[in-house]
Amino acid sequence: MGEKEKSFANPPLQGKKMAYHKVGADQRAQYLDSDDLQATSLELEWDMEKELEEPGFDHFRLDGTVHQQVGITQNTDLDLEPIQPSASPKGRFQRLQEDPDYVSHYTRPPPKSNRYSFCWIFKLFCTALSLFILGVLIGYYGHVRCPPSPPPPPKPSDPHLSQEILKEIQAKDVAQIYRDLIQLRGKEDRDIAMKLLAQWTSYGLEDVQLVNYSVLLDLPGASPNTVTLNSTGECFYPNGQLCSKETKMLHSQDLLYSYAAYSAKGTLTAEVFDVQYGTAEDLLRIQNTANVSRKIALLKLGRLPLLYKISLLEEAGFGGALLYVDPCDLPKTQNLSEKAFMVSLNGGGDPSTPGYPSIDGSYKQNRSNLTSLLVQPICAALVRKLFSSPEKAGGNEDCEPLELLATAERRTVTLEVQTQPTYKTISNVIAYLKGATIPDRYVIVGSHHSTLGAYSRQQWAHGTAVMTAFIQALMRKVKKGWRPERTIIFCSWGETVFGKIGSYEWAEDLKEVLQRNAVAYVSLHDPVRGRAVLHTIASPSLQQLATEVRKRHNFTCLGQDKCAEFNVSSVQMQGDSDYFINHLGVPALQFSYQDSTALETASFLSEALFPLHSTISNELVSSFSLHESIAKLTGEVILQIANNPVLPFNALDIALEVQKSFRDEHLNLERLLTMANALRESAQLFQSDEMRPANDPKERAPTRVRMLNDVLQSLERNFLVPQVPPGFYRNILYRLDERTHQFSVLLEAVEHCKLHQSNETLQAALSKVLSSLNSAQVSFKAGLNVFEAALLGSK
Repeated sequence: MGEKEKSFANPPLQGKKMAYHKVGADQRAQYLDSDDLQATSLELEWDMEKELEEPGFDHFRLDGTVHQQVGITQNTDLDLEPIQPSASPKGRFQRLQEDPDYVSHYTRPPPKSNRYSFCWIFKLFCTALSLFILGVLIGYYGHVRCPPSPPPPPKPSDPHLSQEILKEIQAKDVAQIYRDLIQLRGKEDRDIAMKLLAQWTSYGLEDVQLVNYSVLLDLPGASPNTVTLNSTGECFYPNGQLCSKETKMLHSQDLLYSYAAYSAKGTLTAEVFDVQYGTAEDLLRIQNTANVSRKIALLKLGRLPLLYKISLLEEAGFGGALLYVDPCDLPKTQNLSEKAFMVSLNGGGDPSTPGYPSIDGSYKQNRSNLTSLLVQPICAALVRKLFSSPEKAGGNEDCEPLELLATAERRTVTLEVQTQPTYKTISNVIAYLKGATIPDRYVIVGSHHSTLGAYSRQQWAHGTAVMTAFIQALMRKVKKGWRPERTIIFCSWGETVFGKIGSYEWAEDLKEVLQRNAVAYVSLHDPVRGRAVLHTIASPSLQQLATEVRKRHNFTCLGQDKCAEFNVSSVQMQGDSDYFINHLGVPALQFSYQDSTALETASFLSEALFPLHSTISNELVSSFSLHESIAKLTGEVILQIANNPVLPFNALDIALEVQKSFRDEHLNLERLLTMANALRESAQLFQSDEMRPANDPKERAPTRVRMLNDVLQSLERNFLVPQVPPGFYRNILYRLDERTHQFSVLLEAVEHCKLHQSNETLQAALSKVLSSLNSAQVSFKAGLNVFEAALLGSK
């Protein structure tokens, strides 16, 4: 211990010395006698003192040296001895263990913590026991006082869920909604829209919008239009009554609104020619016997679209037209021979913005006249007065159609037509019920709320009441946590009577979105028109669904044990489904109750809007059982389309409908038949290879289902042809009426050939149909190829 310190070669350390002192155990006790100091630390300190006695350790300086020296200056009695550092390469603990002369100079007392081990364990046990008892008490009282958590909402595709929703629809609820709506009779379009917005919002719909458009309406003028018989000078109003102030004041609204909206304005004096229904044969018969340039045609409604017949009259050179409905074409229960009516010559949308929406900043074209003809509707009674055609006795049972005799003297009349084109703001009510898992796919449900004085007939309230009752029942389930898979959009359209303006403007405004996202359109346009027959119109892809729903419900008609059987058909339908069918290619469906005689009469009579305050019997309105039936039928279709993982569309029915449309012995359709057969084979393959596996929950891969639904959703778009005659559907899958089975564009082309003695129009129509079939075939094959590639990629 008394050896001199050795110096090292490191220059920075030259001349420096490091001394370590040993503190006696008795003196150290005053610093180390602490409860927190363990015996092991004392032993390590003595080991370090031994280690530091080795030479060669003076180049280290302990981190605590400075603090230790400060402590030493405070106590000068400490006995400090120099410590010679060790230069041994071995670690101090290993070397000390190997040194046989090493003897510990400090005896370690037992740790004090052992004396308190029992108390520590006892405290820990008590704490754990207390926490356990407290947790039990909290859990018990929390379970008793807190209400039980609600059960998870049922799956949207659960079939029992649909039945629960439909059971909520009651006739008394529909009746109450209907009575509330008809109190708005005579109100402006916006007032009715605001009422619906508030009512739908009160049911819980979160996103309800009032969408406004400024559109061009052709309203009646200050005085009624007139027809004057030149031979006698008698002036008549459209309802057959003589022109007088008393008559004008007595029937002011009915007379003002007995007109053709968007007709040409002015006065025309000319001879009248009876063209019957305005078919190609009728026009040929007249043109072969007389010059019809700037003459007035006496035209019956029905059998063909009015716009198409007006276009034929324009092409033939007529200057005006008197429209009427033959009493023999009306149901036996309706006597409308002394009633004038209103028609619209607008094919759809705002005439001032054709093909684009009437939003702020849109260019407005001057198109108040959509035809060059002066057009005026008149009643059947006025036809008899003007042309001396006596009324036959016996009523409709022995009805003989009105017809001017060929030998009769031609009459000359003066037709005066005055209307007032006006820009007006119309309102649509649009409500969104967002889907839970597929919110970017829309099921659109539409009715209308437009009114037109006495011409509103309260008819609009039937469809709106049915839709509102369905919303009410649906939202009761939504409030419990349920939502449909796909988004449901409820729409109440404005100004339908002027040419489906509200629906056209909204769809044109959202065209790009709807082309991608719209799945189906379900129409509630005037769903209760009679009581004997449940009439169903559906696009081919929805015919199977409509048939299954009808069979499952088996509703009875009013006053009968069973409704008359009537097959589901794909024909042109009334209402606002027009744009969705003909411009977007969206599958559509509509249920309605009608009288059996109405279905047996001429088609397209619904284009005439009669000024009746009620066209439905009191018995029918008072029961509202038919309204309940329509609500449940329509509701189930909506829920199935919105909730089924795979869209309930049938691709094979489209191919079958195409094959049926080629049953015409007068046309050489061999090439088209070959294409139709190939389309059917592709549809069968698609139905078996893709639809069946996708409908099996075990094989229902989400990616595969999404691809399949995209193909099904776009199938009917392949059958949209670019241009068709006015009043005809661009979607060639829809026929003109129940009596025809051929494609309407082919029928029209054949009629056009009779007038012009040329087959160019027919060849062009055949090319359009062929192109549609080829497009559908490519669509089927492309869909199958995509599925094949997806399957190969997954292996």
